[in-house]
Amino acid sequence: MLFRQRWRDLVFLHWPADPFEVARLLPAGTVPDLHQGRAYVGLVFFRMDDLAFGRTPALPYLGSFGEVNVRLYSRDATGRRGVVFRSLDCDRLLPVLTARGAFGLPYRWSRIHSQWFDSRLLYRTGRRQGARAGARVWLDVADEPVAATPLEEFLTQRWGLHERFLGRTYYLPNAHPAWSFRRCTLLGWEDDLVAAAGLSRPQGEPVSVLYAPGLPVVFGPPVPLTAPGTWPR
Repeated sequence: MLFRQRWRDLVFLHWPADPFEVARLLPAGTVPDLHQGRAYVGLVFFRMDDLAFGRTPALPYLGSFGEVNVRLYSRDATGRRGVVFRSLDCDRLLPVLTARGAFGLPYRWSRIHSQWFDSRLLYRTGRRQGARAGARVWLDVADEPVAATPLEEFLTQRWGLHERFLGRTYYLPNAHPAWSFRRCTLLGWEDDLVAAAGLSRPQGEPVSVLYAPGLPVVFGPPVPLTAPGTWPR
């Protein structure tokens, strides 16, 4: 076990994406992972708690923060299906610097606010530096559980990430319990982060909106890729 954490109050928004556009943004050795011939881009909001390394106690203060990420879906030559993060916005500076320095992940220091209003959840974020890209989501969450569709299982049942760092692509595996989703209604959203991540701006409403209360996650050590994937460039 490399490190562990708990994800809380997750909101997943997804739109179709051009697979050739996606392919140009993936690390070497991976190709777009398609569902029925289509690629997707995700915008995910959540709170992270209890970040800890190995079996040490969770970090106080620095181990809890908000995160918003733009993600794509990848597959390598061994068949491992992963996530590729195009951006990760975080409201704690030290985790941003640590993740960028240790793993090459594209973290950005941002302001992230989340708040419950009875059954309604609001997230909003804005970057502190550079282009002031941001995003907002507002949804109503019911107590009723809801089953994921086959597309939503494809998008959320991911057991690792692919990233390229110091000239090599690696796979960072993770493990967690099965997702538990609740019925939710999207009340509004705004987004500049997908376009800022090098993708076409989402057109229309998301094709999937999910809310999950949260779960614990464990990450293992990174595994270098040994065989390249190919895709027309």
